[in-house]
Amino acid sequence: MTPKERVNKIFSGEKPDRIACFSGMGNVTVEGLKKYDYAFYEIHLDAEKMANAACTSYELYGFECAVTPFDLGIEAEVLGAEMNFYTHKGKEDIVYPTVKKKAINEPEDVDVPENIEEKGRVPVVLKAIEIMKEKVGDEVPVATYILGPYTLAGQIMDLEKLLKMSFKKPDKIEELLTTLAGMLIELGRIYKDAGVDYITVREMGAPTDVLSPRMFKNLIQPPLKDMFSELPKPTVLHICGDTNLIVDLMWECGPTAISVEQKNDVAKTREKLGENALIFGNIDPFGTLVQGSIEDIRSAVKKAIEGGVNSVWPGCDIWPAVPKENMIAFVEAVKEFGKL
Repeated sequence: MTPKERVNKIFSGEKPDRIACFSGMGNVTVEGLKKYDYAFYEIHLDAEKMANAACTSYELYGFECAVTPFDLGIEAEVLGAEMNFYTHKGKEDIVYPTVKKKAINEPEDVDVPENIEEKGRVPVVLKAIEIMKEKVGDEVPVATYILGPYTLAGQIMDLEKLLKMSFKKPDKIEELLTTLAGMLIELGRIYKDAGVDYITVREMGAPTDVLSPRMFKNLIQPPLKDMFSELPKPTVLHICGDTNLIVDLMWECGPTAISVEQKNDVAKTREKLGENALIFGNIDPFGTLVQGSIEDIRSAVKKAIEGGVNSVWPGCDIWPAVPKENMIAFVEAVKEFGKL
């Protein structure tokens, strides 16, 4: 069974030959960059380099996907934010792009342009998807991610102001999130039309250590429900932090699967959601994959599988500095412990 066939079966609720080892978030590594002699900043700006880099984790380690882009600025740029790509950095420097200038001061300032497929770096991502499909699309799933509305709001306006207004003027934030959800639905459809096999929604800015479960239900969940009712499936919802307090609310949003990180107790999540929910997770991408020993990695994979995950995912983007031998051990451990 190819990785693509395996992942497709998992998403469709069928029984694969084993649990898959893949992701819906960035997984480019320093070893992958070395393969093509790329500087990190280059892979955010050039479609061919973006595509080549995205395929390297499958080519080098057998990691069962190819995902693009690698940063969180695509949607913000479409809405007028200015990015810093740190193009002055050397090839050894891993510095992710950041927002240099916010797009709006107040929620009502947001202006979604027409033809978003032509704006910012969306054309770069679309071309990269096309190249990835040609390179590895018959063997592994090609995927992308989009931000959740609240996370995107934090990219385009001052984060402190966003948090204050979420409590003091929730009606204004609700209106902003509704607008952003509409744009993200459109972008998801554009990516699907380009050929991606699944889409992850990263609502990273709404963990329970920032917003209470009640706030999540009242403010964050409604636009997410709108998104998942309209986005082409399969879809995954990822939220950072310990999400056991809100996993039922996450599942109610309507994704095909949910992704949880290392702070989440997967066994409790499985108990809470039941046997039919698709749960992906929850390997620590830095503490375990980068800093851990091979035995640490094997133990973490085994624990995640015993906890009830349907696929083993890193809890966030794989940190590029992950040693080659650790990535290989990661994939091999899933093959060993994930037989069904």
